[in-house]
Amino acid sequence: MIKHVHHTGFVVRDLEKAVEFYRDVIGLEVRSRYERIGPGVDQVVGYEGAHLRIALMGADAVHALELIQYLNPPPAQRPTDERSVLGGSHLAFQVDDVRALYQAALDNGAASLNPPTEVSPGRTACYMQDPDGNWIELIEIAE
Repeated sequence: MIKHVHHTGFVVRDLEKAVEFYRDVIGLEVRSRYERIGPGVDQVVGYEGAHLRIALMGADAVHALELIQYLNPPPAQRPTDERSVLGGSHLAFQVDDVRALYQAALDNGAASLNPPTEVSPGRTACYMQDPDGNWIELIEIAE
């Protein structure tokens, strides 16, 4: 039986830069940092000799964002930026001011798909990519 969703993982090129983006721009807190190396992580990720640097970040007590920098093997470029590709994913953040956060993210290396748009009464949202190409959605819901 599932207890709750624990975390979402994003592969990043440079862990320190990714932490700065998600901490200083998006507003998440760093919960922990660690490295994984050895047979256990080799088995989990499916790479012999895997070496990962990880930061676990969050905004609440339940769900976290796991930022993963592969030191070995080196990461490859994503073959497409299309969102409709099978296996494509995104992480959505509910925010207080979608327009302000959208602009701050763009000013700090994010790429926009669309500016904030009212998708239904009281709900404004936008899609963008973080500096490493991971898809994020910002949602503002009027109360």
